[in-house]
Amino acid sequence: MQTIPWPFIAEEMLGAKTLTFRELRRFHAAVYPGVWTPRDVDLAAVDRARAAWLWSRRGGVLAGLSASAVLGAKWIESDAPAELVYNNRRPPALITVHTDRLLAGETQELLGLPITTPARTAFDLGRRLPLPAAVQRIDALIQATDVKVEEIDAIVARHRGVRGLKQLRKVLELVDGGSESPYETLTRIMLVRHGFPRPETQVRVCDECGFVIARLDMGWPQWRVGVDFDGAHHWTDPQQRTKDVERYARLPELGWTDIRVTSSMLHNNPQVLLDRVDRALTARGCPRTW
Repeated sequence: MQTIPWPFIAEEMLGAKTLTFRELRRFHAAVYPGVWTPRDVDLAAVDRARAAWLWSRRGGVLAGLSASAVLGAKWIESDAPAELVYNNRRPPALITVHTDRLLAGETQELLGLPITTPARTAFDLGRRLPLPAAVQRIDALIQATDVKVEEIDAIVARHRGVRGLKQLRKVLELVDGGSESPYETLTRIMLVRHGFPRPETQVRVCDECGFVIARLDMGWPQWRVGVDFDGAHHWTDPQQRTKDVERYARLPELGWTDIRVTSSMLHNNPQVLLDRVDRALTARGCPRTW
């Protein structure tokens, strides 16, 4: 049996005699009605997006998280429902259909797939998802595409009165493409919502000769206070661990206080982080506004 690009529409493969019905049933499994893949393959978010588009008989436009995945945004789970702008209101499980109106210039083609543009994708994510998740998703989209808030605002201006604009405006006040992980975004949101001055992201710390010796996830350079999220790679990658030890030794020598945060702290005891930031900024003379 020849290798078949997947996912594919079974009816087309059978009609072209590319494979037999027996081969279809034996070696493949249905992802969506009429759309199949080889058995036991691990579907990435982009694969699921393509399968959903094929389910629409190539009539839909990928949107939301599916468009984000095609655009290269990270952190999109492979089992998250695919999203389409399409007129079928009865999609199968793991496909979400939107019946939005897409205006000229709000779609493009990438990887052979019709998708919403980065600005339109952010517009949809920001008004549909819960606020923290929306900020996380748009941060990742900005990282992947460099879409600007001004471009998203231009989409807003074309869709006055649609549902979710009030939340979208709040989301856009919080987004920052400098975040390199969902937990970095979550940390920044927590700090801002508790009244701390908005931190800069990816803060470079230089030594006396101007050489960069550290890049902090976020911080306040004017007060030399930084916040770093400790992801798994900080513990499992020996080379990264060595770099961390070296930079954490140098930061105090250069007058910096760097506060480290973990996922456990964010979920179970966020007040620890808030108290440490409070003490560090206060000690450095930051005007207290929180």
